[in-house]
Amino acid sequence: MAFDGITVAAVVQELEHTLVGGRISKIAQPENDELLLTIKGNEGQKRLYISASASLPLIYLTNENKPSPMTAPGFCMLLRKHIGGGRITAVSQPSLERIIHLDIEHLDEMGDLCRKKLIIEIMGKHSNIIFCDLNGRIIDSIKHVSAQMSSVREVLPGRDYFIPDTMSKKNPMTATQEEFISAILAKPMPVSKAIYSSMTGISPVIAEEICYLAGVDSSMTAHDLSEDVLTHLYRQFTYYMEDVRQGNFHPSIYYNGNAPKEFSALPVTHFNEYTKKEFFSISEVLYTYYSTRNTLTRIHQKSADLRHVVQTALERNRKKYDLQSKQLKGTEKRDKYKVYGELINTYGYNLEPGSKELTALNYYTNEEITIPLDPTQTPGKNAQRYFAKYNKQKRTFEALTELIQETADDIQYLESISNALDIALSEADLAQIKEELMQSGYIRRKHTKKKVKLTSKPMHYISSDGYDMYVGKNNLQNEELTFYKKNIERIAQNLGVIEGAKEYIDKLHKDGHFIYIITGRDNGEYTDPYNMTKKWLDKNNIYYDNLILTNAYDKHAKSLKCIEHNIDIMIDDSVNICNDCISNGITTILMDTPYNKYSNIPRVKSWKEFYEYVSN
Repeated sequence: MAFDGITVAAVVQELEHTLVGGRISKIAQPENDELLLTIKGNEGQKRLYISASASLPLIYLTNENKPSPMTAPGFCMLLRKHIGGGRITAVSQPSLERIIHLDIEHLDEMGDLCRKKLIIEIMGKHSNIIFCDLNGRIIDSIKHVSAQMSSVREVLPGRDYFIPDTMSKKNPMTATQEEFISAILAKPMPVSKAIYSSMTGISPVIAEEICYLAGVDSSMTAHDLSEDVLTHLYRQFTYYMEDVRQGNFHPSIYYNGNAPKEFSALPVTHFNEYTKKEFFSISEVLYTYYSTRNTLTRIHQKSADLRHVVQTALERNRKKYDLQSKQLKGTEKRDKYKVYGELINTYGYNLEPGSKELTALNYYTNEEITIPLDPTQTPGKNAQRYFAKYNKQKRTFEALTELIQETADDIQYLESISNALDIALSEADLAQIKEELMQSGYIRRKHTKKKVKLTSKPMHYISSDGYDMYVGKNNLQNEELTFYKKNIERIAQNLGVIEGAKEYIDKLHKDGHFIYIITGRDNGEYTDPYNMTKKWLDKNNIYYDNLILTNAYDKHAKSLKCIEHNIDIMIDDSVNICNDCISNGITTILMDTPYNKYSNIPRVKSWKEFYEYVSN
């Protein structure tokens, strides 16, 4: 999705809640067209990332820092001089433009209170960061735009700042029914295109969504619609804009498989073929979407050589399969020649010399058939000729049947490799695929002393029922998972202990706490789960007062055991199990893991933190 005015409105709302009242403690310019502002406020330290890149303009809150050049650029030094230590007093958006104003107050060299504006324009290749005084005069900008570069507007120190003419677009927040309808009627184009080309800050996706919600075919022109339908379309438009006005944003990313397809600050209901994932903030959406897209793009570029190898091999094998299939089809009538030979041997004794054909009764079908003969050959020679032809086609059939199966298997295998390349998320994934292609002989292995470590792991999901699911990203990982399933008990016995677990469980025991271990292993995957678990606990010298087994697929099982045994505090890594325990009045702590980040449940990052929580 384009970074449209609605997305900017969501960003402005977030910045208002987070940054207003905060002081700018650090200003950095990591790249020529980027700023990174560190702001200290009531909610702690925040970083605001701003990019005026022509290819990817962005603005969002982030926790990540970026290294700065040894010598700060001139624009960065200017900002440090004027607004370093300044306080953000307001964040605003004019109309529904892709523009954000940061109002900043600071003390000048004389100690007098001054006010400045930092204006961020998210406008594709025209994006810019402009620093102005209170009167709207440009002090400086991260990109200078001269009259030779643009006939619309100069962006230079000393010039007055103004928003370029938006091709007479209407403000969607204030547009009346008359203005809306007349604007789209004036454009002889599909109604969705008429909407986004007539209204400020509306992207094609949002225009399509408004048409979808109104039940209007977006490919029709406004002139094809009745007055009532146009009125209905306007009402749906105002309902959508009301959510923007009220700030009822629901930041989401829509995934096509593993790849993020679109993002939006408001629900996009016509994306019903995609998987929707909601986020807490628009900053989180922007960071996740663009970082994932950038990662996928980078991985796709780095996998180009592997893709070429696989596609070349696929094309070669598909051509081979087609040729073999045609050859195999040519052997379908081989049994006919065997019958010809047998009938010539049976009835050929009464043939006259020089006969060109033999008409005889086929005793296999009880039908009369005519067999072509070579008049220069004897009946016996003609029979031998047909038997030879039969045997040749029989051998061809047997060989081709085996070869065509091998080719089909090769095609299926290469298609699985191609799918693995499509879902590869890291260079480790590519390294594993490359190793597999080497093992299969599609890539020649280079003789080197350096051994490549394969670190890619299968994809891990937590189901809605709270149990783990693993999906292999390639054939090697699928084999690994198959091995794991066959050897699950042996693997479980050799699992390591989480860092700090034994130490702080011992401390809790010494402090007088009773230790209950409740584990979801009683689900049919193990022969004797209780003794297997007990053996592992004893081997690793883990203290416990009671060991309780539950069904891992039952999210209510652990909370019921906690109630049964009057347990005061529960710690688990499953969000569903924790929520169920909380709903039953049990104090519950979530152990932090990569797969449970998006939850408001109180969490700890280590057993040390859990011990401190219990102790306090």
